[in-house]
Amino acid sequence: MKEQWIYHPTVLEGTTIDLIPLEKEHLDELYEAAADKELWELIPTDCSEKSLFDKNYKSALSERTSGNQYPFVIRHKETGRLIGSTRFFEIYPSDKKLEIGWTWITKEFWGTSVNLECKLLLLTYCFESLKTNRVQLKTKDTNFRSRKAIEKIGGVFEGILRKDRIQNDGTTRNAAYYSILDDEWEAAKFKIKKQIAEKNSLKN
Repeated sequence: MKEQWIYHPTVLEGTTIDLIPLEKEHLDELYEAAADKELWELIPTDCSEKSLFDKNYKSALSERTSGNQYPFVIRHKETGRLIGSTRFFEIYPSDKKLEIGWTWITKEFWGTSVNLECKLLLLTYCFESLKTNRVQLKTKDTNFRSRKAIEKIGGVFEGILRKDRIQNDGTTRNAAYYSILDDEWEAAKFKIKKQIAEKNSLKN
């Protein structure tokens, strides 16, 4: 078993959302949010299918025990509803690095500050609490919307890993890899906070 780098329970409290550790009692409500097939169009595993959802999210709980993953649910503070999920994985304490991914949010919050706030909470925890050297992010090479979003928060493009994953339908996908390093964090944090402020000013 890996060294437990992320202590449980870790709760990350934000302005409009909180990131709460995934637990078994969240699964039914989380699946209600995840059942929209459109959320998974650019993600290798389609968790709008109940069997795949159960398999992947129960596995995430098991992987947390092993120190390999740390899954969160995204709770909307105003309504108390679960509106998505995200997680840490590819966790390597000895090298002070991990990956952020498996992030999805219900459509009503697309284009809002929620995803940015989610990344701000996760990255702040990584660099300021865990003292990581490197945080990795990746997405499908043709998912240009996601790639642009990663670049806008300070992610540095590192290259394409070809045939990185086998998708639900049996086809393969190429992955675009990005990272943010510890000495890049202050600049990235400034970018994220600026974007959150801009989106919130448009809402008001």
